[in-house]
Amino acid sequence: MIDKIVLFPYYLTLKIRHAMYDHGFIKKRHHVDVPTVCLGNITVGGTGKTPHTELILRTLLESEEWGAKSLAVLSRGYKRSSKGFQQVSVDGSAKVYGDEPLQIKKKFPVVTVAVDKDRIEGCNFLSHPETLHSSKKGRKCIDKDLQKADLVLLDDAFQYRRLQADVNIVLVDYNRPTFKDMLLPMGSLRDLPERIQKADIIIVSKCPHYLSDWEKSSFVDALGLKNYSAEKCTAENKKHVTQGVFFTTIDYQQPLPVFPTADPRYVYSKKLILFSGIADDTTLRCFLSDKYRIIKRFSFPDHHSYSKGDIKSIASFSKVNSIAAVATTEKDAQRVLDCTNVPGYLQERLFYVPIQVGFLSDEDKEMFRTMLISLIP
Repeated sequence: MIDKIVLFPYYLTLKIRHAMYDHGFIKKRHHVDVPTVCLGNITVGGTGKTPHTELILRTLLESEEWGAKSLAVLSRGYKRSSKGFQQVSVDGSAKVYGDEPLQIKKKFPVVTVAVDKDRIEGCNFLSHPETLHSSKKGRKCIDKDLQKADLVLLDDAFQYRRLQADVNIVLVDYNRPTFKDMLLPMGSLRDLPERIQKADIIIVSKCPHYLSDWEKSSFVDALGLKNYSAEKCTAENKKHVTQGVFFTTIDYQQPLPVFPTADPRYVYSKKLILFSGIADDTTLRCFLSDKYRIIKRFSFPDHHSYSKGDIKSIASFSKVNSIAAVATTEKDAQRVLDCTNVPGYLQERLFYVPIQVGFLSDEDKEMFRTMLISLIP
């Protein structure tokens, strides 16, 4: 009861804000000239937006409808040093573009990846790249040579109400469901949990590799949805509108070297030093604990920029434990590569753990592809 009283002002503020956009009162929503797919969440960090962005890109690139077309990803570029609209380059730095956009660009070099805090402006530049040369706001763009986008995938834009996306996909963490959480600052919800009923597709992430239909149905019911069909991967919201509902798992891959000078023999060490700057490293630690004894864990805030002192602390512990491998996440690896003070002995034993998400079955994967393609105008 106390939490509801304390959080009521924040709840009321969000409620009024969404009502103003939903009903077009004062707040107006804008469409852009190309199809847009928005991926977002209700929770602050940790739901797996980046690997799911990659999942959606793979789905589109493998499809007959979109595989030969020009796809673009637009992100805010959290904690980047650059300003305005920027096209991300493969050989760029996380400091300039942000770690997640750079990671996506390196994995999908054929896809245009851009960052812009103003999502409407960013979409307009991606759909009309010639305006970069004539617009005053486009002057700050370092690389203006980009292909016109046929579709824009919006990373983390569900709360960006000014832009009306054609398809909204919302992630819900299986281990931190919205129905067991509270609004900030007493919880980790940055938006009203009821907002998931506005999504076209809901993806429940970080699930066990097997869930029975009963377990899925129980979870969907707890989200406030009804008439869940495991076969069709659908449910109905309170207004009886059909929504797609899918369950995905996280799969960690074989560790890969951060630096080209890494010694691959360290991967087979029994001891491990782990450091990361992500919202929640629980699943990563569980995965690594099956193969290694984690003798030291350095935990930093999400999107942490590593200082000389941070690298020194990690390197010092690694030097004392010379037979131990050192591991980090794929996102952290992008930021570490920006550091100029990583000693050679740390580079030799430093690896990152690639992450990939997948569906619980091939049937669900195909159903997701079919549903996503059908929703794009």
